[in-house]
Amino acid sequence: MLPAQFAGLIMLVAALFVGAPAQAEGLGLTGSAKSLFVRSRTVNGEAYGLSLNRLRVEAKGDVAPGFALDLQYDNELLFGSYLDTAEFQAIKGIAPPQYWRADANYLDRGDAHGRHRLYRAAVTATAGNVDVRVGRQRIAWGTGRFWSPLDILNPINPLALERDERVGLDAVLVEAKLGPLSRASLVYAPAPDRGPASRALQWHGNAAGADVSLVVGRLLGLEVIGMDLAGQIGAAGIRGEVARLRPPSGAMFNRLVVGIDYAFTNGLTLSAEGYYNGAGARDPSAYDRANLRAGRVSSLATRYVGLIASYEMTPLLKWVTYAVFNADDRSRVVDSRLVWSVRPDLDLTVGAQGFRGGRSSEFGVTPAAWQGQAQWFF
Repeated sequence: MLPAQFAGLIMLVAALFVGAPAQAEGLGLTGSAKSLFVRSRTVNGEAYGLSLNRLRVEAKGDVAPGFALDLQYDNELLFGSYLDTAEFQAIKGIAPPQYWRADANYLDRGDAHGRHRLYRAAVTATAGNVDVRVGRQRIAWGTGRFWSPLDILNPINPLALERDERVGLDAVLVEAKLGPLSRASLVYAPAPDRGPASRALQWHGNAAGADVSLVVGRLLGLEVIGMDLAGQIGAAGIRGEVARLRPPSGAMFNRLVVGIDYAFTNGLTLSAEGYYNGAGARDPSAYDRANLRAGRVSSLATRYVGLIASYEMTPLLKWVTYAVFNADDRSRVVDSRLVWSVRPDLDLTVGAQGFRGGRSSEFGVTPAAWQGQAQWFF
């Protein structure tokens, strides 16, 4: 096991060492620098400001015939009054949900906190029609935008401020191409708590112009069998997922997502999803808030609706709004943003999240948040 205090440093040195000479071999060095500022309150009512500044260095490409590398190193500096809150003190020492520790906090003062990690670290070996990827990676199963019954290993957080950030998984993924539009995938992922490992098989194919996937296995302790579907009806895209799941203890339950996407000629794009969560509760008094705080579940109720509206005001200025409605307790959240592409390598974003609902509802007690961010790609 790689010691946490050295993992990020070793990765960065390796990336810088191989980056320049490896251009001819197909390995490129890229990355981004992001500064994100958030103003909000904790659930206990503490007002705060947080400045998160992240440097991400990426080394990707072929290192030898049949071998490809994907290394992504993050170095983050946090500033602001959020560091003084009880919420941050409680979460800063929580171990990440990966099997191997490849992270460390290298600065912890009252006014600053520094940490680094391997965001991705995987090597892919290819032999004929078979790819074997080993290491920290993103395994993207399912078709959902807000929720996904099949994306259990890398679950979606429908309220995330950084929607593109997805925690990687330490796993072995074997993919065999069975034809131009079909493949079989086998995943093995050891459990972070050294419990039973995740093992699952996915078959993906195309029939009558629709993409279809079947999944069976055990993922994060849940026995799962399910399928997803994606196709077209006229100019609209349709999506769906259904899964039957059995927890280690308790009764089996179902999860279901249906979605539709449509792009208008005036630059407006709409996506809508309906979600049924058989593991949720209709009554707020029965919500599993402890597992929500621990990150083991992302939704408390049984019925939800999600909407994404995106409008290109100009080729460089885009308005995006995400809305989630809990149909059981009638609470809701709206996240609206303006994204300005100042240059091809620089994006500026401003936005706000607003929450409404009763005091016992899922979203009613969550404080509003305002954000501004700049991201430069190199």
